[in-house]
Amino acid sequence: MWSKVLILGGTGFVGRALCEALVERSGGGGSRIVVVTRQRARGKVVQFLPGVEVVEADIHEGAQLARLMAGCDAVVNLVAILHGSEADFERVHVDLPRRITSDMRAMGVRRLVHVSALGVPDGDASSAPSRYLRSKAKGELIVRTAGLDATVLRPSVIYGAQDRFTNLFARMQAVLPLVPLAGAQARFQPVWVGDVARAIVRCLDDDASIGQTYECVGPREYTLADLVRLAGRCAGHERPVLPLPDAVARVQALLMELAPGEPLMSRDNLDSMRIPNVAGGTLPGLAQLGIDAASLEAVAPTYLGRGSGCARLDPLRAHARR
Repeated sequence: MWSKVLILGGTGFVGRALCEALVERSGGGGSRIVVVTRQRARGKVVQFLPGVEVVEADIHEGAQLARLMAGCDAVVNLVAILHGSEADFERVHVDLPRRITSDMRAMGVRRLVHVSALGVPDGDASSAPSRYLRSKAKGELIVRTAGLDATVLRPSVIYGAQDRFTNLFARMQAVLPLVPLAGAQARFQPVWVGDVARAIVRCLDDDASIGQTYECVGPREYTLADLVRLAGRCAGHERPVLPLPDAVARVQALLMELAPGEPLMSRDNLDSMRIPNVAGGTLPGLAQLGIDAASLEAVAPTYLGRGSGCARLDPLRAHARR
């Protein structure tokens, strides 16, 4: 059990859902939830939740991270990137877990929940086809061999009201007559953000999860093309999908990488999609944590549907399975 937990990446998509789940679990009092952000303005999404303290700090710099761990019972690491150079991936997915585990040992904090990704190899990290998956594999190895009470979660692509996945596909189909799609046959088993948040809470509460790796997936598999069509259908403007040949897809991804801002797709993303993003069946999953995974068909219409407006309906409809 915990009374004070430090969340790294707590102002992001999963972090916001986790803060809400932790507050619900604690009944709004008696427990402290510390969320770290480099820009305090980003903490507005969680700072008014009971028991949540937003701290402005750079966890990559100096001794700031160790100081934040003082008095904590547990740490949750949600920090991750999807795009970047080799050095970027190493800094976030490898160097940061090394710093986290080292500082935890120094500060006497033993409990760690580390969120990784589905598709990470269990063996040699170099066997993974992308920089993203290779760096994630290295980070997992650091966590597992750190001598801490660690649990690793491997989610498939995570969806929900503020995601950058189904929402992006819905917006594209609002303006495009058809969707040219790289990796159209790539396989995914999307998981609702609320279920991932609940899984983290269950792990923090249950010492039986220590040393385990859990695959976090929804009840169904889809191709990427299926997911695009579903997003368009829920939003009320489904468009035809045009699968792109591999060579054309890589050119498209390269052009997106060169465009200003965060790319919609990169060549490294395409490399990652060579590994099916679905449960392997050899590791425990959400069911072993007592979670009946919500279906995409039940949740997506609550935030993609015309006039639905409202992430607040997300949990209600998901758990009602409608």
